[in-house]
Amino acid sequence: MQTNASNSRRTTRTRRLPAAATVVVLAALSTVPAAADARRDPAPPASVHQQTGKAAGRGTLVAVTPVATVDRSGVMDFLAAGGMDTATVRHGVRAYRLTYRTVTPQGAPTIATGLFVLPVGGAHRLDLVSDTHGTMVHRDYAPSVGEDFGRYAPYLHASAGRAVAAPDYLGLGKGPGFHPYMDTASSVSASLDMLRASRTAAQRLGRPLTGDVYASGFSQGGQVAMALGKALENGADRRFTLRALAPASGPYDIEHAEIPGLFDGRVNDTSSIFYMTYFLTAQNRIHPLYKDPSEAFRQPYADVVEELFDTNHSEEEIFSVLPATLKELLTDAYYEKVQHPTGALLAAVRAQDGTCAWKPDVPVRLYSAAGDTDVPMANARNCAADLARHGASATVVDQGAADHNGTYLRSGPQIVRWFDGLAARG
Repeated sequence: MQTNASNSRRTTRTRRLPAAATVVVLAALSTVPAAADARRDPAPPASVHQQTGKAAGRGTLVAVTPVATVDRSGVMDFLAAGGMDTATVRHGVRAYRLTYRTVTPQGAPTIATGLFVLPVGGAHRLDLVSDTHGTMVHRDYAPSVGEDFGRYAPYLHASAGRAVAAPDYLGLGKGPGFHPYMDTASSVSASLDMLRASRTAAQRLGRPLTGDVYASGFSQGGQVAMALGKALENGADRRFTLRALAPASGPYDIEHAEIPGLFDGRVNDTSSIFYMTYFLTAQNRIHPLYKDPSEAFRQPYADVVEELFDTNHSEEEIFSVLPATLKELLTDAYYEKVQHPTGALLAAVRAQDGTCAWKPDVPVRLYSAAGDTDVPMANARNCAADLARHGASATVVDQGAADHNGTYLRSGPQIVRWFDGLAARG
């Protein structure tokens, strides 16, 4: 869940930058000169880019592919074009696509990709930010491939002086297969294995990691960040130590906040249709919710929804096919089932909830906005309450009237400053 849509199904969603800004930014990415401080951090030898991991273990690094070098002014231009505060930008960045080994939702071996970003200059040994992205429907939107919203957070954190591991998740970027949308377990396994691959890549690139991890993420990725934090604190990999959690606009409570919001107006119609169709088609591939799409979707949509969400269609293509409301999209029986989930659907929903049902031993801030009509603020409030029931305190930061993307544009620099303060205190 990443972009804000208006209530008009014909309004283009705001994942991508305005056309003029996109041209400016892409031109900047391809033409900026090396930053002055790049002399302190020379480019690594070409040999590291083609190394291939042969071990079958999870998190094994398969390949490192350079994708961008952007100097400090180029990073500032890129972030400013999206409307983000650039005061925390202190370095240029070098970005790489990592290909690594991980597992499918069923536990079978597979590969995935992700974006690994290093600051140009700064400390030799680096803390690591895990940044998990929001809902993306086309595989080329993923951070290691796309050059728009998916790179804002990685460039923002890296330019502040930390390494960044930004997984594409399964089925996005250059990974095979479908994306198991909102399957928390596989998003966490892919994210954890991305941390492991990043550790190896950092060594090869001459910028070793300290082992300290600051976890953040936006929208779908906010929920993943909470679950990843729990896994790290439970000892999923002893080489990493969680230091702080700062997710933004996460759908932490699908059953009690997100689904009710689809029907009471807190989630706008366009986003309701998009998220629910994506969720149902993706979850049905993991744990069957229906035998035939016509059980859940009205015609003519039943014949096309699964193909639309195959990671090869853009949002614009999808919106041109889907109707204006959930009532028009779903059969009467499934419309009722979504309002009051039971059986396999309820199990699928609850499998993703509960990411806040634990006691973090690190500082937690939950960023959200009263104006967000993609992920209602009730998600953050419910998450904070859940954490409190487990003995943990979390601050909820309300970005006011900001829409969904605007919530992150405001929150991102605040998160960087908060991480800076925590790191300074040690």
